[in-house]
Amino acid sequence: MTHRVPEDIQDYPFDVIVIGAGINGAGIARDAAMRGLKVLLLDKGDISSGTTQWATRLIHGGLRYLQHYEFPLVRESLHDRERLFHIAPHLVRPLGFLVPIYDYMEHGKLLVQLGMFFYDALSFDKSVGNHKMYSAQQTLEHYPSLNPDGLKGAAFYYDGQAEYAERIAVESAVSAREHGAVVLNYARADRLITENGSVTGIEFTDMLDGEKYAARAPVTVNVAGPWVDEVLAGLEGRSEERMIGGTKGSHLVVNAFPGAPQSALYVEARGDGRPYFIVPWNGRYLIGTTDYRYDGDLDYVSAGEDEIDYLIDETNRVIPEADLSREKILFTYSGVRPLPYQAEGAEGSVTRSHVIYDHDDKDPEIGGLISIIGGKLTTYPTLSRQTVDKVYGKLHLHAPKSRADRVPLPGGATPDFETFAANFKATSGLTEDLAERLLKLYGVRAPDVLAEAGEDASLRMPLVSPFTLETGVIGAEILYAFRREMAQTLADVLLRRTMVGMGPNVALDVDEAAAGVAVKHLGWDEQRAKREVQNYREYVRRYKPKNLEEAEVANA
Repeated sequence: MTHRVPEDIQDYPFDVIVIGAGINGAGIARDAAMRGLKVLLLDKGDISSGTTQWATRLIHGGLRYLQHYEFPLVRESLHDRERLFHIAPHLVRPLGFLVPIYDYMEHGKLLVQLGMFFYDALSFDKSVGNHKMYSAQQTLEHYPSLNPDGLKGAAFYYDGQAEYAERIAVESAVSAREHGAVVLNYARADRLITENGSVTGIEFTDMLDGEKYAARAPVTVNVAGPWVDEVLAGLEGRSEERMIGGTKGSHLVVNAFPGAPQSALYVEARGDGRPYFIVPWNGRYLIGTTDYRYDGDLDYVSAGEDEIDYLIDETNRVIPEADLSREKILFTYSGVRPLPYQAEGAEGSVTRSHVIYDHDDKDPEIGGLISIIGGKLTTYPTLSRQTVDKVYGKLHLHAPKSRADRVPLPGGATPDFETFAANFKATSGLTEDLAERLLKLYGVRAPDVLAEAGEDASLRMPLVSPFTLETGVIGAEILYAFRREMAQTLADVLLRRTMVGMGPNVALDVDEAAAGVAVKHLGWDEQRAKREVQNYREYVRRYKPKNLEEAEVANA
């Protein structure tokens, strides 16, 4: 029997242990493994099952950071945005944004235009176009559904979108493993091992079978996001009592509505002046996000009633004919940003720049430990590079130059993605929609997904009918997720591999069929299949999906 956790892991000479397999942890592990370090990456849940899967899914330079004069962060973000366009062309694409300017806004048209000039100047190496300014009349010609009351004009510019941010983290973890890293999801870090004033490893529990293990390395990186302080709990000699002061962000997912924009809207809310987005996403619209201080349960975060009302009201205000209501919400999702702890001040004023905290600098009694505070989806390549450089310094080794932001992720490994996509569509034998779906999710590894079907034609067919680009999961994807992408549960497959769990029905119409594939081809018994479906439905309850009750009644 093959053990998920290497039996001799306590004797393995790791160079660095990375705790947390979100976008930043997976990125750090990939960068370190690509440079030749021996890496252990672990997470108490699944890859990308924390903050990463709760993002607004934008790859952006942080236009609003300009108002806080965070110019280096904006430049860094814009540089990383451009890198991601190239290393993950299947997952990250340019997206146009319109910023309507109203008379109630703190910043008038001239200041917005000045910000746009700075944004263009700081993105001098970009592959997308420069901004445009519109008068009120021009704005309404392009976007006639906008509320005309108090409209002064608008700015249009380009940023990026990662519809499936989870898959960036998954592909980074897969790449790390292909470069020699040991990657363990569902492995909870229980205690940091300290010897002679230094952290020398961790004790952890395999959450799937309850077995306990220890692993050792001269450097440990705590990149657990909102859980950073939990990892540090009980560690003696710390000068910082609290490092993370997370804020909660919630989102709504709705079908296209009257007046829905073709590009994204970046809107300043009339109620409190904070920015939020209305974004075409996954065949539907994503509206968010909020920004509230949060001290609740980090493992169960859901959108509050006040947040839902706030986003509905603000959307109906800027697009009066939208007429959104609770009944029109397909589902919501919510998470916590791992921002630096700040006792006072407005949530929006907390810096979005990351901090690579070397405990040895502040806590002389704690060596061998780095904690990551903050970090954005967009800037994970820079954070990864800087962190691995720091690891090399602590190992007293010369750091080879990072290649992680130049070498494509596994699904992007082709010099010409458009040509590859055309060839795949012509030769795969799939319908246009299914071929497009596989390319969008897996990039150049789409043929590998199909290969899991072997001679079984049923594995090349959608599990639900009728299907769409967002719901057309095929049986081969289920097998690929378990066999090639480290999925351990049905929830992993639906929410963070095939992404069908983020479709309009949050996979409640396909969960039983997906479990059936595992019964037939992976040796699950019926009891496990039923348990996995129940666990999945209990998990997505936090998303408040519109059709959960319908699914439960149908299967009662």
